[in-house]
Amino acid sequence: MHNSTLTPLVDVHLDSTDIERGLRDDVRAGLTSDPKDLPPKWFYDDTGSALFDEITRLEEYYPTRAEREILLRQAVSIIEIAGADTLVELGAGTSDKTRALLDAATDDGRLQRFIPFDVSERFLRDTSLKLAAEYPSITIHGVVGDFDHHVDLIPRGGRRLVVMLGGTIGNYAPGPRARFLRSLVSTMKQGDHLLLGTDLVKDPRRLVRAYDDVAGVTAAFNRNMLLVINRYLDADFDPTQFDHVARWNAESEWIEMLLRSRVDQTVRIKSLQLDIGFRRGELTRTEISSKFRREGVERELAEVGLEMTEWYTDIAGDFGVSLSRL
Repeated sequence: MHNSTLTPLVDVHLDSTDIERGLRDDVRAGLTSDPKDLPPKWFYDDTGSALFDEITRLEEYYPTRAEREILLRQAVSIIEIAGADTLVELGAGTSDKTRALLDAATDDGRLQRFIPFDVSERFLRDTSLKLAAEYPSITIHGVVGDFDHHVDLIPRGGRRLVVMLGGTIGNYAPGPRARFLRSLVSTMKQGDHLLLGTDLVKDPRRLVRAYDDVAGVTAAFNRNMLLVINRYLDADFDPTQFDHVARWNAESEWIEMLLRSRVDQTVRIKSLQLDIGFRRGELTRTEISSKFRREGVERELAEVGLEMTEWYTDIAGDFGVSLSRL
């Protein structure tokens, strides 16, 4: 029996030095390239994580509701099929939707361990404490890390259900996505399952609205990346001089989030000893969010050695969740 009064175990593989080094490399490479491009992982400092949590509650942002609907309806079946004693969540955030799985798994009686994995240490510690109080019968073992470097450091053992929700997998373009899935599969063994949330291709107008809400929360989230760079790299970005842009790329079937410079401007990034010029109207891409079709998901999973055994969608058919095994 796990004692909820104990502080949950948290492994930290990312400290501020690692974060700064990664950010330096990404900012130098991304802002000196043409077109400019920054990876979306730099959205998620504490402010960014809180803003994203707010985004998931917006009326325009249907993916969270659609995925929650699927999980609430199918959790018992998913847990039964996976037969896992360990649940791993990649990109845990507040583990809000995962509670449907945790509830089903604790009722089932097999679950012994929950391993939330996230890039924000403060967010992860907070979530782990709450979960330890809510689910005293299971061990909570948090891991602070980066998808691209620390997936192999997630605790092994037991029969695992690895969960990646929220359409996060869509932040990768096809090549990097295959590499990430391959690295994840290399940590799995016979009997392990992957539960993957994928937003589906639909009317581009609805897609754009989901990434450009009326209240401007997504715009604040997008611009927050500039504040992260200011703080860590001693830069002098003025976020008010950049507009938030969301657009549909029909050829790649993904949404792009970009920051558009309002004026000709030069930004000084002191710790890199770099002056970066932005032309008026110049775009810097901060995120792609790929949208999927069932047959594409099945094919991509098969290419990395996973067999899709179940496919669930919400009633409206907006979002897909697949369960696959080695």
